[in-house]
Amino acid sequence: QVQLVESGGGLVQAGGSLRLSCAASGLTFSVYVMGWFRQAPGKEREFVAAISWIAGSTYYADSVKGRFTISRDNAKNSLYLEMNSLKFEDTAVYYCAAAKTPIPTPPLGSDFASWGQGTQVTVSS
Repeated sequence: QVQLVESGGGLVQAGGSLRLSCAASGLTFSVYVMGWFRQAPGKEREFVAAISWIAGSTYYADSVKGRFTISRDNAKNSLYLEMNSLKFEDTAVYYCAAAKTPIPTPPLGSDFASWGQGTQVTVSS
């Protein structure tokens, strides 16, 4: 099992930036893809971005493309999400997730086996 712990959330004004981090531990050698999802109050969880753990290929939701950047540091078993030009509608709890197998695009939450506890991102308008 892979354990995931997110950090870096907070309150930021619209137009600002935040960097989320996710520390992975446990059976990290089994990870194939890692991703970020988010869930706003009263809304369903939605996919944000994903990255293949070895090759580094990335995939983004249209809503964040050009503003968010997903990256990973294999040596540190860490995943990152650089968020720029934040909008009010980016407000949500952000979750880190790990998958052990290749995933379809667009990814679904059910494709990921391990999840972190989430970190709150609040963008003030």
